[in-house]
Amino acid sequence: MAIVSFDLDPVSISIDLSVGHIAGLTIRDGNRTLSPLHRAPWVDDPAAVFPDGTPPNVQRLSGDFLCAPFGRNDLEPAPSHGWPANNAWDHIETIGGEERLTAVFRLRKTVMGADVEKRITLIAGHPFIYQEHSFSGGAGAVSAAHHVMVHIADGGDLAVSPKLSAQTPPDALEPDPSRGRSVLAYPAKTTDLTAFPLANGAMADLTNYPVAEDHEDFLTLVERPENPFGWSVVSRRAEQDRIIVLKRPDVLPVTMLWMSNGGRNYAPWSGRHTGVLGIEDARASASGHADSVRENELNRSGIPTAFDLASQRTIVIRQIVGASVAGQGEGRLGDVSMQDGSLILHFRNGGARKLACDPEFLSG
Repeated sequence: MAIVSFDLDPVSISIDLSVGHIAGLTIRDGNRTLSPLHRAPWVDDPAAVFPDGTPPNVQRLSGDFLCAPFGRNDLEPAPSHGWPANNAWDHIETIGGEERLTAVFRLRKTVMGADVEKRITLIAGHPFIYQEHSFSGGAGAVSAAHHVMVHIADGGDLAVSPKLSAQTPPDALEPDPSRGRSVLAYPAKTTDLTAFPLANGAMADLTNYPVAEDHEDFLTLVERPENPFGWSVVSRRAEQDRIIVLKRPDVLPVTMLWMSNGGRNYAPWSGRHTGVLGIEDARASASGHADSVRENELNRSGIPTAFDLASQRTIVIRQIVGASVAGQGEGRLGDVSMQDGSLILHFRNGGARKLACDPEFLSG
């Protein structure tokens, strides 16, 4: 498969051009090299066998990718998560040099008639990748999401910007016990992330991962519109680091959590896809493309679930992903802010850490 790589200290990144996924990402922090993103165990297994109909995005499942639409593709013929996650991209050019560089990619297919471009920027000294996806032209409406995946070897905790609610869709990801297992209640909704209903009547703390063994679950966190920016931070215990994901609430008003911890018995998952937490910033309904563009529970509440495409319009989606070492004695994260070219991590014990970051990127 065609892989293109580029590097600007402290970040190295590679893109799988066959599907547009981030194939690899490392971030250097002091004398450590962090690997914040997940890569499915079968991707590099030459003996892997895939059942008929397994989409390319599952076969090449890595790192992060753009979904358009998100989930079920029931309006335009394409695999689940759409052509951006399943079809080839061309590397158009790499712009810049020693202080800042941007790699530009273009999807070979269109989405609802729209041309799709990916731009990934690295800035010297910044422990982040700055991602931009744009839709130019087209007609109709489409949902979209990033599909960031973090592998957690031995548990960790999740901190997020303030949310209005957390809710599961009507149906469990794995309702058939012969094929897999889901443990959350479906449908269910709460405003307290530390007490989400389980199917057995107990409660799960969504800020601690994993919430159970051998399960496959999915839920949606709804951002507070007044938040200046949305953020998710995963602090990994064994890896002793923090994975940071930033977004604009008005562009991507929900964050979907995919908990994949050995809960699928069938190939290629086969119980070996464990310790994975997906942080999927989106403008979408969890129930697929058709549901995202019609009236649904979220948009009835003023939460948009699709982008309106038009022939003379360009839609831009931006996201920042990065990582840092978890310092000794920092404890659990309490808040995140931006100030004077820095992202500031605020810890519950009163400590703080500054990371070089471009606060203007999300606003454009």
